[in-house]
Amino acid sequence: MSNARNLANLLGTGTQITTADIADGAFQANKNLIINGAATVNQRGNVTGATGSTYGGPDRFYTIIGNGIGTWNITQDTDVPSGQGFANSWKIACTTADASPAAADHLGLHYRMEGQDLQQLSKGTSDAKSVTLSFWVKCNKTGAFQVTFRDSDNTRHIASTVTISSAATWQYVTITFAGDTTGAFDNDNANSAIIEMFFDAGTDWTSGSVPTTWQAAITADRAAGTNLALADSTSNYINITGVQLEVGDTATPFEHRSYGDELARCQRYYFRTSNSSAGYQNLATCAYIGSTIFRGVIEFPVTMRAIPTFSHTGAFQTLGGFNISSLVAGDGATINSHGIQVATNETGSSGQSFLFRANNDSTARLMYDAEL
Repeated sequence: MSNARNLANLLGTGTQITTADIADGAFQANKNLIINGAATVNQRGNVTGATGSTYGGPDRFYTIIGNGIGTWNITQDTDVPSGQGFANSWKIACTTADASPAAADHLGLHYRMEGQDLQQLSKGTSDAKSVTLSFWVKCNKTGAFQVTFRDSDNTRHIASTVTISSAATWQYVTITFAGDTTGAFDNDNANSAIIEMFFDAGTDWTSGSVPTTWQAAITADRAAGTNLALADSTSNYINITGVQLEVGDTATPFEHRSYGDELARCQRYYFRTSNSSAGYQNLATCAYIGSTIFRGVIEFPVTMRAIPTFSHTGAFQTLGGFNISSLVAGDGATINSHGIQVATNETGSSGQSFLFRANNDSTARLMYDAEL
């Protein structure tokens, strides 16, 4: 049955709903444990010339560039598999090659998950559940790369290899990882599990064997099934989209969520004010607490995972046209808001209020990072 035939249509016609219909994914909501699996949200923007591990490009995807294995551009790309309902993909492209990686070099992709979101897997019990990972991948090279489900709480992992059999062609991948009866995930907001993909690595990472059953994690096993050598040429790239992780041993159709839904989920981990074009975007109402110092509160759009790290770029001013001479974190930072303290180059009266805003600067942003 097509995913397009929804529950309302079936009930309206009196059609009997079967277990096969349910397995097809037509009526399942919130099944995907991956946020932004379709690479639709890109708050930070694209990254060029990356030589170290970083968040950048599509939200929640952490690019691993370890020990200087080449230089890379990380982007939200529009190359997608035809007819699957995707508009974007995560892409990494080589701009400086490293054809002979040193032993400690490694290149890959992480997706990190909170333990409290994984309790349904019943890991560490006799009822531990299998999970199935599915995604689309395209690479200019043929070869294999390793995909690992890693338990950070108990230092355990299980893995499989993906073989790219046709270069520059979109390929659909499904991998089922068995449930693990050893080691429960912590029920908290910390990093408990990682979906890990390695596209290139040195012998420190490749000299072991692929852990096809759950076992204690060691570095030498983490890229043992990888021979793709993505860093060996500046012509190399890889695209990934439609990433889904779901409970069970069957891959079901991708759960397409609205942009607004995915954005809110991403903002739990990273939020920035947006000023995509030059203009005077109002950010907060502030009041003077001294002759040149005023304070205000930035309210976050969603509750963040943890108290975030604050940074900023660009130029700011008050509505009255006072230029900002310094901008620092103030008192009372929480997971819901941030007290901000601003110094101006003008003198005001205690209690006087102003709007704090971007100073006609498209680069003016406040940034809050609570990533895993």
